[in-house]
Amino acid sequence: MSTADLLSIEPLELKFPFELRKQISCGLQLSNKTDNYVAFKVKTTNPKKYCVRPNTGVVLPRSTCDVIVTMQAQKEAPPDMQCRDKFLLQSVKVNDGASAKDITAEMFNKEAGHVVEECKLRVVYVPPPQPPSPVREGSEEGSPPRASASDNGHANAAEFAAAAKQFSEGLEAQDKSFEVKLNSVFSVSLCAAAYARFILICLVLCR
Repeated sequence: MSTADLLSIEPLELKFPFELRKQISCGLQLSNKTDNYVAFKVKTTNPKKYCVRPNTGVVLPRSTCDVIVTMQAQKEAPPDMQCRDKFLLQSVKVNDGASAKDITAEMFNKEAGHVVEECKLRVVYVPPPQPPSPVREGSEEGSPPRASASDNGHANAAEFAAAAKQFSEGLEAQDKSFEVKLNSVFSVSLCAAAYARFILICLVLCR
């Protein structure tokens, strides 16, 4: 911000978000911190490229004035996105009650003895604003996010491990059950053989 005696200027750099074939505007605010009427005039090194509204005017005491600088649509970008255009804002104290229609070129003539303040403004090209990133699916409020491919992979692996463990435990249980049944059959067979031998001995003794 310029802190000159007559007008404070904000900003001191005209930043244009450059885009091809698009008209772009940038704002200036002039603040009169004095008790005097102050006339201003805006000049540029490239008048065909820019439109300034208003390019002249009067800022009342203890008040502000907004100036809009519009860059015409450009067909090609400058090398390295560097701009050499400059602006010059001149200000001078005028009589109380003066208005824009009272402004003349002679008021800003230093050679005529007028006290003219000058402030140089440079032009800067900046990248255009980026569109907002799309909302991720499932991130809306109240809806749980969907599992990613890696999450599904971990879930499937865990389910497979649990199923394999359950299957293994089932096989062990079946093996134990089969072993118990086999032992039971073997015991019954032994008992039957012993009983048959006992009967045979009894028959021999009875003879």
